[in-house]
Amino acid sequence: MFTNYNDAVEWIHSRLKFGIKPGLKRMEWMMERLGNPEKKIPIIHIAGTNGKGSTVSYLQNIFTEAGYKVGTFTSPYIEVFNERISLDGEPISDDEMVALVNEIKPLSEQLAETEFNSPTEFEVITAMAFYYFGVVNPPDIIILETGLGGKFDSTNIVEPILSIITNVGFDHMAILGDTIEEIAGEKAGIIKENAPVITGVSNEKALAVIQRIAEEKNVSLFALDNDIKITESSLKDNQELFSIFTPFNNYKDVVLTMRGEHQLRNASLAVTAIDYLQSENMFPLTEENMRTGLEKTSWKGRFETMSKDPLIIIDGAHNIEGVESLVDVVNRHYEDRKIHILFSALADKDFKPMIERLTAIATSMAFTTFDFPRAASAVDLYDACPIEDKRYYVSWEEALEKFIQCNDDVYIVTGSLYFISGVRGYLMK
Repeated sequence: MFTNYNDAVEWIHSRLKFGIKPGLKRMEWMMERLGNPEKKIPIIHIAGTNGKGSTVSYLQNIFTEAGYKVGTFTSPYIEVFNERISLDGEPISDDEMVALVNEIKPLSEQLAETEFNSPTEFEVITAMAFYYFGVVNPPDIIILETGLGGKFDSTNIVEPILSIITNVGFDHMAILGDTIEEIAGEKAGIIKENAPVITGVSNEKALAVIQRIAEEKNVSLFALDNDIKITESSLKDNQELFSIFTPFNNYKDVVLTMRGEHQLRNASLAVTAIDYLQSENMFPLTEENMRTGLEKTSWKGRFETMSKDPLIIIDGAHNIEGVESLVDVVNRHYEDRKIHILFSALADKDFKPMIERLTAIATSMAFTTFDFPRAASAVDLYDACPIEDKRYYVSWEEALEKFIQCNDDVYIVTGSLYFISGVRGYLMK
């Protein structure tokens, strides 16, 4: 039994050695013994290469604004581990985390003795979340983010009221497949009978896969750019202003604090989800709740301003789609400013095209590494950069100190979310 929070979290992290083991048998085994808590609360299930966290956050804020108690399960965390299991946007307490570990650890040890072997770190955290929301502190609704892919993701034992697939891009290809169709098939694995699916996928080949699976499951599909349309967008007081047409309704002049065209897309999926639920008389709320919830939404580490003078922005753009979104936001909001970028990434990511894309907006680039088993070296990142005005630092703390100057330029720290998490904590201090 654990009494200490750090020991409990260390035990969870010790499961990392079991790697990623796609498949649902271990989760089903654990859930059965806990009385299937994942079946007790209505769930919205969200998959996608990018945009999952923002979409979760939009929905959570809208429901919270309407007075509902909302559970969220997300990954990775940015500030504290407990963020992964949150109620109304607030991470669960350290004591609750310890109690959950004490509940799941014996189960994990029993499972290790079976033919299924030990659960992975992510399976343990997922089991903790289901037990917390299903037994310990039940919310009105859970917004559940997949960890990786969809079909064999440990969250995919649920029967949701609605599924959302934000987008499909090339990420985690060693596990999810080499083609956009294969990856889309994995993400579309979350589509279940009796639960309509909403998607922001724009790639035609990926969308065709999702359409086919929705037809096989005999569920309605609402696709952005087809059934859902962003009819106009502009910038107002450094915020995004847009109008949206869904299959259920029409909204003018919706305001977002989160910036970038990709955020209009994420918010549109959330709005359509709310509209669908209203059409089914589920979770009634007002248009005012929805508009206020959207405007209040911010998401740590996603184009987040950490300092205004000098202007320092952090953004967890950890794949090519994320980088494209970052470039779009910079071009929308800071096209007349000099941009300096500090970048770090995981070695198993295809970072060369990411760096090349960032050079399109960068006046200068700096590279660094961070304390993580799979982090790329600063030198490898530096060597992959084609521009002349570049440098590298072995220590990211030193990089921050030397890279940022007190002037009117824009300083963007981006790359792996694990890296951004450390930088954010450091800048907050």
